[in-house]
Amino acid sequence: MNTISIVWIIERLLCKTVEGSLTDVVITADWRCNGSQDQYSGTCYGSCSFAPPSGSFTPYPDLTQDQVLGWCFANGVDQTAIEANVSLQIENQINPPIIAPPLPWLPPVMIVPPMLPQVEPPLVNAETPVAAVDEQPVVSDAPAA
Repeated sequence: MNTISIVWIIERLLCKTVEGSLTDVVITADWRCNGSQDQYSGTCYGSCSFAPPSGSFTPYPDLTQDQVLGWCFANGVDQTAIEANVSLQIENQINPPIIAPPLPWLPPVMIVPPMLPQVEPPLVNAETPVAAVDEQPVVSDAPAA
């Protein structure tokens, strides 16, 4: 069985255009945690807000996704709990904890696909023109005119 693959993504950053002498200061990051295993997937998303920077400042164009994710984890985003949630979503798809079996007092319903009518193709030999096979005599109860 394959293991669950977890990927964290920063989807959007909200910036305050001016904060003191700084420009484009990130105040909120929208994040997403995606997980997958085979054909199953799970996701969790949220936002994290930040206080104005005190100390070192990285200009907006120099930010990395890993750096911003680090800020999120340092400011209340519980990486372990969220990854456990995404993993549980996938586990619940593989082994559903709640199911809806058929009612025991009703007979089982069997779905049978409809039978398609079998049509035999007309027999044609190499000496008979195909048009002659398709032609049918005209029969009518009306008197000939």
